[in-house]
Amino acid sequence: MRALSILIGTIAVIGFAGPIVGADPDKSGYAGQESRSIKALSQEDIAALRKGEGMGMAKAAELNGYPGPLHVLALARDLRLAETQVSQVTAIRDRMSNVALPLGAELIERERLLDRLFAQSRIMPEQLTAETAAIGEIQGRLRGSPCSALGNACDPEPRTSGAIQKAPRLNGNCASPTDTRRRHAAG
Repeated sequence: MRALSILIGTIAVIGFAGPIVGADPDKSGYAGQESRSIKALSQEDIAALRKGEGMGMAKAAELNGYPGPLHVLALARDLRLAETQVSQVTAIRDRMSNVALPLGAELIERERLLDRLFAQSRIMPEQLTAETAAIGEIQGRLRGSPCSALGNACDPEPRTSGAIQKAPRLNGNCASPTDTRRRHAAG
């Protein structure tokens, strides 16, 4: 707790001191982001969260052979999905969206609150801990939303369909689910 107080105090001192003399703002990875309405989120991030899009939150699943419903729908023709399969994947996409939309809105608001607390120099160590924990929890729920919407589709056993196994390769993710599981089991 003491270390966090020191960190907050240091941030406050730097904030009051203004820009460091001789510092080149263009060398910062954050150059230009100070004008964002919510500093931690780009306009693209906010738009994606409002639309229930993934923002790469399911990357671990996708790159290990569990394609998201949008990718499967985009590849429906190449995968030779039957109309009933397209309907099933569409229903999964809709369930995922119903989970992701409120979480995205909640994440935007929590990031807005954290930004406001810093901007108004009102952030306290306990608030910083609470807000960043809340943001992390929401991000975790967003990352887990595909599996909660997919149900047993995240279970490796039912994934024997050739279409499901082909989707990652057609989508540009070369490793098949079987190859990926073998690599993880080996090391």
